[in-house]
Amino acid sequence: MRVAYYSPLPPERSGIADYSALLLPALAERIDVDVVRRRSRRRRRRADVSLYHVGNDPEAHGWIVEALRRRPGVVVLHDFVLHHLVAGMTLGRADGGGYLDAMQREAGPVGRMLAHGVIDGVVPPLWEDRAADYPLAGEALASATGLIVHSGYVERLVRESGYVGPVWRIPHPAWTPPPDIDPVELPEGRTVIGCYGHLNPAKRVPQLLEAFALLRRRMPETLLLLVGSLSPGMELDPVYHRLGLRAGEDVIGLDYVDEARLWSYLSACEICVNLRYPTMGETSGIVVRALSLGRPLVVSDVGWFAELPDEAVVKVPVGEEEVRGVADALELLVREPELRTRLGDAARAVAQGEHALGRVAEAYVAALEEAAGGNAVRNAFLHEIALAAHETGLAADGHALSDVAARVREVGPGR
Repeated sequence: MRVAYYSPLPPERSGIADYSALLLPALAERIDVDVVRRRSRRRRRRADVSLYHVGNDPEAHGWIVEALRRRPGVVVLHDFVLHHLVAGMTLGRADGGGYLDAMQREAGPVGRMLAHGVIDGVVPPLWEDRAADYPLAGEALASATGLIVHSGYVERLVRESGYVGPVWRIPHPAWTPPPDIDPVELPEGRTVIGCYGHLNPAKRVPQLLEAFALLRRRMPETLLLLVGSLSPGMELDPVYHRLGLRAGEDVIGLDYVDEARLWSYLSACEICVNLRYPTMGETSGIVVRALSLGRPLVVSDVGWFAELPDEAVVKVPVGEEEVRGVADALELLVREPELRTRLGDAARAVAQGEHALGRVAEAYVAALEEAAGGNAVRNAFLHEIALAAHETGLAADGHALSDVAARVREVGPGR
């Protein structure tokens, strides 16, 4: 089986690029993978099935959705909410009509009116606060011959949206931590709590800072480590000032770091926090890395995060008590090293079990073989029939092999 593989890849700063960099070598050990590059002019080999990784970033995935429209195939749906993607592929390219049409398909005349309001500047951009209300996933589902998802949460959403094609639920693959992780210099005698990855409003960073400020009053030896780029317009200094937190002393913030440094900073923390709301249906490569390292985790009780085993993570509901709940969870973990050890051991077992790279790669191969099965089985059968016809003299007896193949297609390989 040959698979045409569409995905962002390093050096792009994309969690899905990291995902594919991990998965591709394992797939290539099992099947013939033809990696399709952005703007590549290389003549592509014929593929039995095309695999498209679709996420919410128009810069990383716009070209992939365009290829999907030209040639339908299996979609790995990394986010269910694709409003940012569609807005970038339409409004971002001065295609207001495309955005109007997408919103009408999503929500009828009301959706089209809202889209007009966004274009005219009288309605705030829906992708800022209301993307989950108008996910626009149909723009990818319409061309998907099958879907690979990472959670029961997204599987339910795609079924509720009316998708009737095959869906395979496959866990996010886990990394094996590097054997030699370089240590980083942090203040001594501090209990380090880490939050990693691109820091956007959905990561609940202000709420985490409020919870940490509460924790600091009870346990002043704690240190919060924020590692990752900030979303444009997101300012944390006013939040530090309001909460009485000292940047560089109570909270250490770092911009984007490369993969090697990311592992170093992950291994430097005793507790990892990854909050999320609203969820776009995403998984988290940072959480999976933390599981691999055996780090205890505090996560939001939503979406894929809610499906993580209770014995491996502490889940905090989103709502009025979220800040206090996060502070209490962190205090419990700081005070009880034995609990941290139990959670960490369970986390590592989860990464080495259902998220194991080999297991995930086998599940991908099974899904792709099923997706390609009709054509692949038929083509292989026709090849065998052609050989048999030649060997028995059928072709020489005036029957063209194309006629034999046409007859086999007519009656079906099963007969």
